[in-house]
Amino acid sequence: MKFFVDTADVAAIAELNALGMVDGVTTNPSLILKSGRDILEVTKEICGIVSGPVSAEVVSLKADEMIAEGLKLAKIAPNITVKVPLTWDGLKACKVLSDAGHMVNVTLCFSPNQALLAAKAGATFISPFVGRLDDINLDGLELIADIRTIYDNYDFKTQILAASIRTVNHVAECARIGADVMTAPPEVIRKLASHPLTDAGLAQFMKDWEKTGQKIL
Repeated sequence: MKFFVDTADVAAIAELNALGMVDGVTTNPSLILKSGRDILEVTKEICGIVSGPVSAEVVSLKADEMIAEGLKLAKIAPNITVKVPLTWDGLKACKVLSDAGHMVNVTLCFSPNQALLAAKAGATFISPFVGRLDDINLDGLELIADIRTIYDNYDFKTQILAASIRTVNHVAECARIGADVMTAPPEVIRKLASHPLTDAGLAQFMKDWEKTGQKIL
């Protein structure tokens, strides 16, 4: 499973990328706001750090305007993925942009039917929101599994990009189900390395090592 990092924080992206933990980046208007930077400027900088897809989201609601914004965003760098919402106008924009050879990430997916439509419209990625479904007492991971089954049934090439990842368990379960990609904030990716038994074991090793009175350096 590929790891995308869900942030516009350039320093966090660079740190994770240096460790080989970044296969791509996703951004959205909320993350751009949090960064406090110009969308074109920060997106260009991110594209210079990572070689994989970088999702930049349109902000218009009408198809023609989405297409115009998408074409402008696509000019930033070759690895730009234009991000459009899963609305009827968004699907229209997806079709035009994908037919023109641009990568498209269709976001805010909450049902298998929506995912089916996105694949038919030529989406490169579909972004089902796991955590937001969990927030309203629905099973976000079940949606990932349903989309995986549908896409495999008909050999759709659209990649499942599990989004709204809130916990390390979400990551493991998405990998088990067969999501192609997951995108998560930097702090969630860092937490994947943590386990209380690792901490306890390391503490015991260090305690025993101190008793030996030895040094390596």
